[in-house]
Amino acid sequence: MNANRLKDYFDFSKKERTGIIALLVLVLVIWILPRLIAPTSHFDQQDFESFKAQIAQLKQQEKSGDTTAGNLSVRYNQPQSSASRTAITLFYFDPNTASPEEWARLGIERKTIQTIQHYISKGGRFYKAADIGRIYGIKKTDYERLLPFVRITSEIKEKPKEKVLLSSLSIQKAAPERVEINSADTAVFIALPGIGSKLAGRIVKFREKMGGFYTVAQIAEVYGLADSVFAKINPRLQCNPSLVKRININTVSFEELKAHPYIKYQLANAVIQYRNQHGSFQSPEDLKRVALVTDELFNKIAPYLMAD
Repeated sequence: MNANRLKDYFDFSKKERTGIIALLVLVLVIWILPRLIAPTSHFDQQDFESFKAQIAQLKQQEKSGDTTAGNLSVRYNQPQSSASRTAITLFYFDPNTASPEEWARLGIERKTIQTIQHYISKGGRFYKAADIGRIYGIKKTDYERLLPFVRITSEIKEKPKEKVLLSSLSIQKAAPERVEINSADTAVFIALPGIGSKLAGRIVKFREKMGGFYTVAQIAEVYGLADSVFAKINPRLQCNPSLVKRININTVSFEELKAHPYIKYQLANAVIQYRNQHGSFQSPEDLKRVALVTDELFNKIAPYLMAD
């Protein structure tokens, strides 16, 4: 009886036997797999500490005058791979004259070396050690590793400035003694002291929106123009108010009127509503009947108005 019951426990169907075999295979694979796969590459901390110590020693020797550029090298090992260890040689080098082979010995990738050679062939130069960080494709780790070994020994010590200066002077116009602010272009404004291309562009753009200037003082309203700059250029400015474009308040549309910097939406709406209710204006002074128009505001906008 007991033997039969025991047999029942170990008597499996075909499907159950297949499941047990699959489970055993899975357990076996999970157990073996980690032993077949090589460990992930990692950085050897001991190598790094040794490298730092060698760097410190080189710096100390350099300070004491025991070294000369190019006669020392440090062997630095990259992180281990499953196949082998690639050694990198660190030595003092001039990035302006280093050969592709020397860059390769320093651990720089071939594609990055080609970028460097192309940069040099086109007249590019490295003026200080930190300039190697601007190389397209160079890794931050490579930059930090090579920086202490950069020695600019070639004749180029600083960026050429004379050529740039001459080219800058050649595109500038000499400002006239007096600048008529309603007809001057950006080049004339740029020639004034303290006025760059951005400010010159703003002056012209503001003038176009206004329809011209009726007084030199309006230049001070240009956004970004410092009071000190205006005080400096004011004596050289003059204004011809006859060049101002006037707005016919009897025919102007709401959209046109609100576009003027001195009028804008609310006043434009009030003027159009008043005109619709009371008919045409006989003169610009009739605008004073509009509730929003104060004497101060009228005096400000009157040079731009006409009633025909």
